[in-house]
Amino acid sequence: MLRYDPGRRRLAIALSGLAGFVDAVGFLSANGYFVSFMSGNSTRLGVALSGANRVALVPALLIAGFVSGVTLGALVALRAGGRRKPVILGIVALLLVIGATARLLGFEHVMLAALVLAMGVTNNTFQRGGEVTVGLTYMTGALVRLGQGLALWMAGRAEPGWIQWGLLWAGLLAGAVLGAFLQNRLPHGCLWIAAAWAAMMAMVAIRLPAES
Repeated sequence: MLRYDPGRRRLAIALSGLAGFVDAVGFLSANGYFVSFMSGNSTRLGVALSGANRVALVPALLIAGFVSGVTLGALVALRAGGRRKPVILGIVALLLVIGATARLLGFEHVMLAALVLAMGVTNNTFQRGGEVTVGLTYMTGALVRLGQGLALWMAGRAEPGWIQWGLLWAGLLAGAVLGAFLQNRLPHGCLWIAAAWAAMMAMVAIRLPAES
């Protein structure tokens, strides 16, 4: 995050907001399961498995869908090369359109599948050497970096820009608030907003200068 230019930092924060938005919609639509936060789903899977509960199938499928989305996004990123960001975000927008359409038609399971795939794909937006450099749908790492930056700041040794990790988390939180608000008031329209959001981010990514 700190090694990116301001334009890419702003894109990362906006995309973490999109992830929070979509995860809030998915959480409220799937009885407390997540479409981007796989640590939470893994804990729920473990709890369900401890009692041989058939409910374990739900988090297991969501985790499998997320991994499939990450794999799809990674394969696309390898092919797309320098055009990776707009191509990845274009796929995310398409998957969100599929999710919005499925919800409109009453296919909630298809909607959730599209959302979890979209969130998996999203995590391939920021890469270097095939490794994810900024996790957009999970914030534990960002909060750890924020805490470490705070400690270094208190010791007078902070790296400039360390607060960006806090802004990344704040982006996800703001998106989650907005997603929950619109899910409760505009359930058939909120995913169209998310799809438009992703499409706009793809257009922003096209305009970014080439990475060194």
